[in-house]
Amino acid sequence: MWCRGFLQQTVRHVSSRQAGVIFDVDGVLVRGSAVIPAARRAFRKLLDSNNNFLFPTVFVTNAGSCQRHHKAQQLSHLLDVQITPEQVVLSHSPLQMMKSFHDKCVLVSGQGPVTHIANTLGFQRVMTMEQLSEHHPLLDMVDHSRNPTLPSSPPQSLPQIQAIILFGEPVRWETNLQLLIDVLLTNGRPECGYDTQLSPQLPVLACNTDLLWMAEAPSPRFGHGMFLLCLESVYRKLTGRELEYKALLGKPSLVTYQYAEQVLRQQNCNRRLNTIYAVGDNLMTDIYGANLYNRYLGQRHAAVTTTTRVVARGMGSEVMAEEEPMSAIQCHSILVRTSPLRFTSFFF
Repeated sequence: MWCRGFLQQTVRHVSSRQAGVIFDVDGVLVRGSAVIPAARRAFRKLLDSNNNFLFPTVFVTNAGSCQRHHKAQQLSHLLDVQITPEQVVLSHSPLQMMKSFHDKCVLVSGQGPVTHIANTLGFQRVMTMEQLSEHHPLLDMVDHSRNPTLPSSPPQSLPQIQAIILFGEPVRWETNLQLLIDVLLTNGRPECGYDTQLSPQLPVLACNTDLLWMAEAPSPRFGHGMFLLCLESVYRKLTGRELEYKALLGKPSLVTYQYAEQVLRQQNCNRRLNTIYAVGDNLMTDIYGANLYNRYLGQRHAAVTTTTRVVARGMGSEVMAEEEPMSAIQCHSILVRTSPLRFTSFFF
């Protein structure tokens, strides 16, 4: 059910361009390849007579097996509205900001053109799970039909893996679980035996922590978060330690909402927005993430207000006007009741 109050509140801000909107995609606008009829009707109210958006709008999805321009083309076709790649934020989009990893040899896991995606994000030395398996065929032994029939030659030399990027759920979970554990427990050298001394863990960057997502099936499907749960469980069982993440990206992470707000500001001529409306169908990602970001904005705004008062009383150093944060004042979450909500009680 779409929220009429949300539309009424948002339109009030149109003239001053003080509001921006973050839309989830799956379960809010589409289910699989089909547009949700009510969403299409409501969506038209957010456009002017020339089919232009009335205010800054971004589409933030935890999908990560494609690139922004492909998702923009898909949404433009489904919604019959021109959506630009700059309006799309995928789960891996914030990786562009993590420049300290861009020159490292990274192992990537996921579906789709993962090498091209990683290169587009700035990563220069990329290794796929398929390349790793091809160079070390004895590591993946679950599928007997793919086991080498001839004595294996010595493994070819590969550069040491320095970080792992998990873009999304893989097709062959057993292969990726095995190889990822091999890389983690050999400090990036899977041709060696496990390191019993447990060296400092390799950095792991994970995108999309959704346990479930809504497609065309009547009940939710496993998401990348379910795969991460399996990886964490195996790692804990073998090492007695918790798997540590250098970064968790996608909703509900703060960095994703910060990145989305930055994109909204760019559409608003880099002017600050007062209010952000985040529309989603998943309590544990869309709504929790938006509420978390709203709390962050409130704390940030309160801290700046307090500092300004102290400065005004002559009790602190002068704050320059250009140092005033560009962050919005608040972020309102809007729940669309179309999907995993009714299954939440099964898991809590």
